[in-house]
Amino acid sequence: MADKKKKRDVLPEQKPITDFQKGQTAKLFAEIAAMDKTVVVNKHSKPLCAVISYERYKRLKEEGVDI
Repeated sequence: MADKKKKRDVLPEQKPITDFQKGQTAKLFAEIAAMDKTVVVNKHSKPLCAVISYERYKRLKEEGVDI
């Protein structure tokens, strides 16, 4: 088993939808892009959608991920 590559089990950051409604959207998008991260947007404490950086999106598409 030591030879197998282990996947990191990392949960993406979560933000309430209200953070995107308070005039913070441009700042949040800039942070997501700059840090190449994924953010899950929650509405009523339930996942609604995911926002990823464009660089991450391109990598996933190149890897053949259906997104």
